[in-house]
Amino acid sequence: MRTPRFKLPRETSAVYHCISRIVAGEFLLAPDTTKERLRTMMRRQAAFCGVQIITYSLMSNHFHILTRVPAQPDLTDQDLLKRVETFYGKSAAESRFIAESLRITGSIPELDRVRLLKRMHDVSVFMKELKQRFSVWYNKQHNRFGTLWAERFRSILVEDRPEVVRTVAAYIDLNPVRAGMVADPADYRFCGYTDAASGNLLAINGIESFEGPEGGDWRKVVGKYQITLFGKTRFAGAGADPDLEIEKIRALWKGKGRLSHLQSLRLRIRYFNDGAVLGSRLFVEEMFRKHRDRFGPKRTSGARPLRRLPFKGLRTLRALRKSIVA
Repeated sequence: MRTPRFKLPRETSAVYHCISRIVAGEFLLAPDTTKERLRTMMRRQAAFCGVQIITYSLMSNHFHILTRVPAQPDLTDQDLLKRVETFYGKSAAESRFIAESLRITGSIPELDRVRLLKRMHDVSVFMKELKQRFSVWYNKQHNRFGTLWAERFRSILVEDRPEVVRTVAAYIDLNPVRAGMVADPADYRFCGYTDAASGNLLAINGIESFEGPEGGDWRKVVGKYQITLFGKTRFAGAGADPDLEIEKIRALWKGKGRLSHLQSLRLRIRYFNDGAVLGSRLFVEEMFRKHRDRFGPKRTSGARPLRRLPFKGLRTLRALRKSIVA
């Protein structure tokens, strides 16, 4: 039986770190054209579902998406038609049916309205449909059949506070650095930081949202984010800091040395991928109380520290026993 995800109700805005991997770890996403198609589909799916892409990293055999799912608003019939037309195209059968219903009766049939709304403002539906649609496209392009993804996607519920969201976003944007592909995330084309630094408005809006659902000002917010990434404000492509070289950091970790916040983010931290819930002690304890029935009777509290890591304000719901860093 699948373990239920930790999700907030649709009436509440929530942030999720989502990860999905290619079957058998194959590098099927390696070509830039393939990543570009996935990115295009991701943005279109997000617009339809009404979720916001805060940042992302598309790697060769997996991807990460940090998304905010706002509280579900009261959408008018015109709002629904606009989303459908943007997603499918105005000439598609679904779009023409909805538009014709509005023209003739002045409203969308209730069953169709409910059907559409069920596909929106839900992280599970967003990820499921994105993966399904990409699989169909990929298999058709490569004369392939069968599953593309190794498993159902993983998700971590992230407390929606700027300092927490910035930390998780930096961890995601630093994926190509951890993989040894680049020394500076600004040099990797398929991550949210580079996308925003190159002037993409959608990506800029995502980084601005570090200041909360209402957003902030790009010029102010990006400086804070660069400090999280590099320890200082800098221009994109300014070069890597020798003290942040991956091999040196891994050696320091293996030698039981003390890592800084910046150094830690350059390691693969399983808490950020498998921790179930990530945030302040208060936030994690609240999630534990709400889902008390999922845990054994001997467990009396929810919040667990990130062992051997300098994220003092962060707690996780799942205490990993082995390989907290890879």
